[in-house]
Amino acid sequence: MTTDTPARLLKLLSLLQTPREWPGSELAGRLGVTARTIRRDVDRLRELGYPVEATMGPLGGYRLAAGAAMPPLLLDDEEAVAVAVGLRTAAGHPVEGIEEASVRALAKLEQVLPSRLRHRVGALGAAMVPMPAASGPAVDPEQLTVLAAAVAGREGLRFAYRAADGRASRRLVEPYRLVVAGRRWYLLAYDDERADWRIFRVDRIDAAQRTGVRLAPREPPEPDAAAYVIGRLHSLAPTYETLVTLRLPAEEAARRLGGAVGAIESLDEHRCLLRGSADTLEWSASRLLMLGCEFEVHRPSELVTYLRDLGARALRATASQESAAPEK
Repeated sequence: MTTDTPARLLKLLSLLQTPREWPGSELAGRLGVTARTIRRDVDRLRELGYPVEATMGPLGGYRLAAGAAMPPLLLDDEEAVAVAVGLRTAAGHPVEGIEEASVRALAKLEQVLPSRLRHRVGALGAAMVPMPAASGPAVDPEQLTVLAAAVAGREGLRFAYRAADGRASRRLVEPYRLVVAGRRWYLLAYDDERADWRIFRVDRIDAAQRTGVRLAPREPPEPDAAAYVIGRLHSLAPTYETLVTLRLPAEEAARRLGGAVGAIESLDEHRCLLRGSADTLEWSASRLLMLGCEFEVHRPSELVTYLRDLGARALRATASQESAAPEK
């Protein structure tokens, strides 16, 4: 039970800064006080200028609304470290124009961090080596913020959506989670008009608006949203079943390929048959070429065509050596 009133108010304010509505009974349980004490503490916060709203009904509760000025943001030690590390790595995600804003926010945060936390953040930053930013579709940070707030607040969401084939539509959804996969952001949501779960690429979402309507929790298709999104993306990707004869002994082929590469069947002491699958022709071709041996592709025909085109490009590249070098 939190008996110190200032400490309890700070804890209450920290909880209310989470973008959701807190039932009074839940807040009372978190702080170990009565619902009456929570009501008094909320009144004290309002007197201090914090815009705490209260809504009625089974989905109602307390929430901190946007005010004319932003009140002090309270973070515990773990939250402060997480925010600082997140800002350091934000430039590695495909969010348009966020790099400069991340640097400014990090400078402000590190200026007020206690020395014990500044040391932890510095140690983590020194140990981290960011991957080079890969090309990919950029996401508008304002749109991303709207989506994240709707997910956290369990609010309905309206937006315009452009499908892969260019078709435009308007959607009304119940957002569940944002997932980053393969350098892209995805929104997992329940589409009310289609009465089914859908996965939306965030870079194809435009004019997103929260409806302001609080939604009852809906059972997700899987508890792990990331696993569900990745699984669905893989199931929708084209799959090529490959059958290739390698001029390698089966044991040597398995060693060079490593990991789970499919089934390898020995034909004789010099050759083996490789059966596998891949979602891109590029990946299959690169793996075969990197084996450093002769091979014959039996299927798919698309891989045969791809390798022929690749070989022709390679020959043209080597033929350019016979011509004179360009003048500098």
